[in-house]
Amino acid sequence: MQFSIYQESRRGARRSNQDRIAYCYSKAALLMLVADGMGGHLHGETAARIAVQFIAEAFRRKAKPALPDPPLFLRQAITGAHHAIVEHAAAGGLAEAPRTTCVACVVQAGAACWAHAGDSRLYHIRHGRILTQTKDHSRVQQLIDQGRIREEAFGAHPERNRIFSCLGSAGPPQVDLSGTVQLHAGDALILCSDGLWSPLSSKIISSAVEKSGIMQAAPELLDEAERRAGRACDNLSVVALTWE
Repeated sequence: MQFSIYQESRRGARRSNQDRIAYCYSKAALLMLVADGMGGHLHGETAARIAVQFIAEAFRRKAKPALPDPPLFLRQAITGAHHAIVEHAAAGGLAEAPRTTCVACVVQAGAACWAHAGDSRLYHIRHGRILTQTKDHSRVQQLIDQGRIREEAFGAHPERNRIFSCLGSAGPPQVDLSGTVQLHAGDALILCSDGLWSPLSSKIISSAVEKSGIMQAAPELLDEAERRAGRACDNLSVVALTWE
C-alpha cells in the first residue's frame, strides 16, 4: 500500500478536547478513526477514548495482515465499542454512560469501506469533487432531507446538536456502512468531527484538497474552521489520506 496520511486534533475554543483520533496499519490493511465525545453528556472524552482504543485493538488482533471481511469488522468493532462504553459506565457506577460519535474507515486491497454513527463524517474526494459523504444521524440532516432547510444553514440551526445515533446510548447505535469502493490514484479520504466540517461548506473542503493536496489542505482547513467559528469553535479533528 502507498498512501500519504495526515492527522491532527485541536481544542478549538473549548476548555478541553473530547475528540480522539487514530490510524494504524498492517502490511495489507489500514484503519482510520475519529471519535467525537459528546459534550452534552458527562465524560464524553472517556467514551471517545474507549471507542478508539477498542476499535484499534480489534484491528491489530484481526488484521493478520488483512481483514477477512472489512465491512463485518467495522460493524462488529463499532458495536463492540458501544458495549465497552456501557460496561465501563456500569462498572464505575455512573448514572449515565458517556457518549461519542464515531467514523471509521478500512482501506485494503486498493479499496475502502467505512462506517459511522452520529455526525462525525467521511468525505471521499476525487479530482476536486466529493464522490461520497456520510449522512449525519441528526435532526438537522432530517430537515435537509425533507427539503425544509438548505445544507448551508446547518451551522446556525438551533437543533444542530440533536444526534440520533451514538456509542454509549441507552439503545444500540445505528451504524451505517458504505459499500466497498475502489480507490484511484490521487483519491482523498477525509474523516473529521463536526468541529471541522460544520463551519465549512463541502465546496470549501473539496476545493482545498484539489488545490493543495491533503498534507497542506488539512491544516489549512482546520485553521479556516477555527477562524470562521471564532469563540464558538468546537473541538476539531481530522484524519485524512491520499491514495497513491
